[in-house]
Amino acid sequence: MKAMILNSYGEDARFEEAEVAKPEVKAGHVLVKIAASSVNTVDTMIRTVGEELPLSPEPPAILGMDFAGTVETVGEGVTDYAVGDEVYGCAGGLADLPGTLTEYIVADARLMAKKPANLSLSEAAALPLVAITAYEGLKRAGVSRGQKVLVHGGSGGVGHVALQLAKYWGAEVFATGGGERQLALIEELGAKGINYKTEEVGDYVDAHTGGAGFDVIFDSVGGENLLKSFEVAALNGNVATTVSMCELDLTTAHFKGLSLHVVFMLTPMLNDFRRHEHHGILADLATIVEAGGLKVVLDENRYALEEAGDAHARLESGKGMGKVVVEDR
Repeated sequence: MKAMILNSYGEDARFEEAEVAKPEVKAGHVLVKIAASSVNTVDTMIRTVGEELPLSPEPPAILGMDFAGTVETVGEGVTDYAVGDEVYGCAGGLADLPGTLTEYIVADARLMAKKPANLSLSEAAALPLVAITAYEGLKRAGVSRGQKVLVHGGSGGVGHVALQLAKYWGAEVFATGGGERQLALIEELGAKGINYKTEEVGDYVDAHTGGAGFDVIFDSVGGENLLKSFEVAALNGNVATTVSMCELDLTTAHFKGLSLHVVFMLTPMLNDFRRHEHHGILADLATIVEAGGLKVVLDENRYALEEAGDAHARLESGKGMGKVVVEDR
């Protein structure tokens, strides 16, 4: 089968087209003909940083974590899928799990689900990593009806899903963005936009919460921005973050009695730990999508498998809006 291979890592690493052996199905897995994949920030990190990340596969490597496609063969012990089912998931591209920048993947049946019926395969491929991340973070933070939720980075891959899920679960949602296009998307998806470049923290906390602070903050920016999340949180509030590889002063979090939830959705894949929970989340997300509670936003540029390098460059440029998708066409 055709695959895009990385023979080395680094800032100048380039994908090369190669013919590799088509994988054979095994117990507990299914063979999927991949129709589309999507690019996530962690994919670009692996390509550029490589061996410094403990989750990077040994080169020559096939990257790509998200996929959508059609079941071609079902392995022993798998009962949830049949040949011809359209499925989506996040099941490879790190450690010893071959990725999705290729034509086929043998995926653990616990890391996938049947795709939402009202989405194309390209739209479905954009969801798994970012949607599972958003779902886990909001659930851990205890989001509930009537709360005021702030999403930092509301137009990003994870953020645009998080704000929609919070709204679906009954919260009043606000989200930060840094430009007209970002704020327009945030408003279109049902949240109140906050321009972090022009609005002071104290001003928007007063304007939207009467100075009390937000009940839940979903921070997809992370790092030093977490200090801002602590600042805008209500007493005994909850902060969920997807980016926490940093050193921070937790004094504000301490005196406010905040709960901090760190989301690293790759844990089940890396450690074979509760993988069935990802199947359950993806199945629930499909129900939410089919009910009209979650819209998928794709970048206006589309890429063929041979253009995987261009797709990575598009995400890294910061010029895209929505998820960058690679299609097998």
